[in-house]
Parts: sequence; structure tokens; C-alpha cells
Amino acid sequence: MASSFHFHFHLHLLLFFLLPFGNGLSVSFPSSVDRDVDFDTWISWNVANHRRRALSETKVLNIGKVAGDKQREAELNNVTINVSQNGTGEFKTISEALSSISPYNTRRVVINIKPGVYRYACFERCYGPYLFTREKIIVPRTLPFITFFGDPSNPPTITGNDTASVSGKDGRPLRTYQSATVAVDASYFVAINIKFENTAPHVIGNRGEQAVAVRVSGTKVAFYNCSFYGSQDTLYDHKGLHYFNNCFIQGSVDFIFGSGKSLYENCHLNSIAKKVASVTAQKRSNSSMESGFSFKDCVVTGSGLVYLGRAWGDYSRVVFSYTFMDKIVLPQGWNDWGSQKRHNRVFYGEYKCTGPGANFTGRVPWARILTDEEAQPFIGTHYVDGDTWLIST
Repeated sequence: MASSFHFHFHLHLLLFFLLPFGNGLSVSFPSSVDRDVDFDTWISWNVANHRRRALSETKVLNIGKVAGDKQREAELNNVTINVSQNGTGEFKTISEALSSISPYNTRRVVINIKPGVYRYACFERCYGPYLFTREKIIVPRTLPFITFFGDPSNPPTITGNDTASVSGKDGRPLRTYQSATVAVDASYFVAINIKFENTAPHVIGNRGEQAVAVRVSGTKVAFYNCSFYGSQDTLYDHKGLHYFNNCFIQGSVDFIFGSGKSLYENCHLNSIAKKVASVTAQKRSNSSMESGFSFKDCVVTGSGLVYLGRAWGDYSRVVFSYTFMDKIVLPQGWNDWGSQKRHNRVFYGEYKCTGPGANFTGRVPWARILTDEEAQPFIGTHYVDGDTWLIST
């Protein structure tokens, strides 16, 4: 588990600090920029675009009280409900708490989850021996502004063990997408002090071993002091703008993967690979897609040998900055997933990293040490437009 996140203010003040100021800005890369043709042109455009966005966001923040009325109202009118397995809260399961919330709610609902292991729930009337079924936690798109809040000294655990090959209710395999213990489809979701698990083991050579702990498909989603435990495909950073702060993420194969545009700050990435694996598998599939993972002030440790990333998408984008890399990181650093055409399309950058695994001498020639100017767009909350939808403390 990551180190405790200390709170020096009441919960309603924390929620105010997380106040979204959404401005509706979106910037996409011009389709004319093809990194197959001119990589340096793309870099120059990216830096210039960052400058333009920084100026625009400064102007928007000055009128934040007008631009973010709906989000501000949601935060200031927050309510709290309690989940406790011993019956001391309004609900015994997280799913019951979510079901109690009206669709398209317009206020922040804080679900205060008491310590415990949340795994099974009885969804039917039980006679004789209790009939228990797996509690799949889904935060639907119709429920924005939900917060999962746990005790920092004793975080609740939400656990499951589904894999992609497990049969669903229709008898068909769940596949990776539906294997998640927790699925977040809603926007403006926040999790604080929660442990997410998928306990299914990864067996080398077996198919269908993907076992997701959390899938994040909503946008403007933030995780603080959370931990994610799994093996293959632990964290499905599927799509949207996401922010992770002070989180612990553990797995073996591609344990952070997807098409999200996400910033990971002060996070610990821990490999449990037995042989050779990859920390990330980022799926940016075209040159105009706003997508990519940025890791800042992180730590990469664990077992086995790992690539920092392998190119799931042709235009995969991952940047590590100010990150300590232990000796488990392979000298090559990056993997093209068997497709050499990706060498001139992916964007794999490193900036001021340290540790024995950060030696750039043996890196693949299509990785890049970033200059100060090139790194700037990736090393702040502006990377995920966070300056307009969250305020870090």
C-alpha cells in the first residue's frame, strides 16, 4: 500500500479542493502531422500547443465561477452515505449504495466505505445456506460526481478474481473489458484511500489470463492514495482524462494499459513478473488521438525484467520524468510489439530519470531523451487539462 495520505481538513474542504472548473476546451492533433514524415515538426507543434493551452487555461480559471457553475454546485451541495459490513451504515454493500442514488445526480455523493474486504453480496433472497455471488462494482455513466472514500489508516479492499476467459451470464467469455472488479464509466469520479484487487494469477503461456482490477472509462476521474493489485492487465486506463496521485500499482504483464490520457504523480509501479514483461501497453491508435500516459516523480521496482512500455497502438505515447528506475528495467527500455513500422510513430520519452534502470546507453534508437522544452507539456496537471477540472492540494 502507498504511504498514508494525511488530511488536515474536513471532507467537504477536500471536495472543494477537487472542485472541477470544466471549460469544455479540447485540443486535437492536426491530422497533417504524421510522425512517419516529420517527427521534429510534431515535437515543435506539441510544445507550441502546450503554450497556447496554458494561456487559455489561465484565462478560463479567472472566470471559473462562471464556467464551472454545475460542477461547483455539485461539490458545494455534497452528501455522504455510509457503507459498513457490520450494519452500522445505511448500506452493507457498495452496489446497494450506488443503486440508491438517483440517475443523473447533480451533487457530489461521497460513499464512505468502512474498513473490510468487499467481495461478495447476496443479490437474491437466500434460503438455508446463503447464496452468494460476486459483487461486480459498476459506476455507470448516469452517476457522475461519485466519491469512494476510505479510511487512510485501514483502507477498505474491493476484490474479485474474474479473468477474460471466465464465462459470463450468457455463457460467453467475459473478455478483458468485463473482467474488471470495479468499472468506472462515470465522469468526475474520485477514489480516496481504496484498495482495488483482482486476485486471479497469471500463468505464463496461458490464454485468457487478463484480469483487471479497475477499468476507467469515464473522463475527469481522479485517484488519491489508492492501490491496485493484480497480475496481467491490472489497471485498464481505458479512455478519458485521468489523474493518479500517490498510488501503488502492481502487476506482471502490461499492468497499466489502455487509451486514456493520464498523469501519474508520485506513484509506485511494482512488477511481479517472473520473466520478461512490460509495465505499460499504451494504445494510441492514430496521430490525431489525444491519448498517452505520463509518469512523474514515480518509482519502478519489483521482480523479473521489464520494458517501460510496449506499443499496443501504432502511435503509442508514454513519458517518464523524474522517475527512479531499478535494475529490473531492461537496457532497451521499450518494445515495438513486433512491428517495426511503429519505430517512427510511437512517442517514448524519458526526462531526468534516475536509478540503474535509467541508463540510456542501451535504449532503442526510437526512444528519446527529452529536452526541458519537450518535456514541459507532460510534467504537470495541465497534461490532463487538470487545471480546469481539479485543484491539487
